[in-house]
Amino acid sequence: MAEHGGFSNEDHPITVEPTGRPVRVEVDGRRIAETTSASTLREAGYPPVHYVPLTDVDPALLRRSETTTYCPFKGTASYYDLVPEGGTVLTDAVWAYEEPYPGVAAIAGLVAFDPARVRTEPVGGA
Repeated sequence: MAEHGGFSNEDHPITVEPTGRPVRVEVDGRRIAETTSASTLREAGYPPVHYVPLTDVDPALLRRSETTTYCPFKGTASYYDLVPEGGTVLTDAVWAYEEPYPGVAAIAGLVAFDPARVRTEPVGGA
């Protein structure tokens, strides 16, 4: 039984699996990232979240934020502002668990995007 910050999968199920097809990230129709190495995190009753390798995001579009949050199941998240050229800065629109708990270690080195402000979705066939 995998542990997440003192909670078991039975208390709060979380899975991380390869997405299995390319994932594209866009803001206002502008591509932010595209990868064939995405993972999908499914957590309890929440919608699935696609995580993409930080290395597949244009570093010129990211600015490290001072914001952090804590999740008892995944660990501490660090945030980035998304700074598209000529676009509006999206504060804290990107997050990463740089040292996630062992049960979700697969999300280390990956980032997720705020679904209310950034479009992240699989593309193409399975």
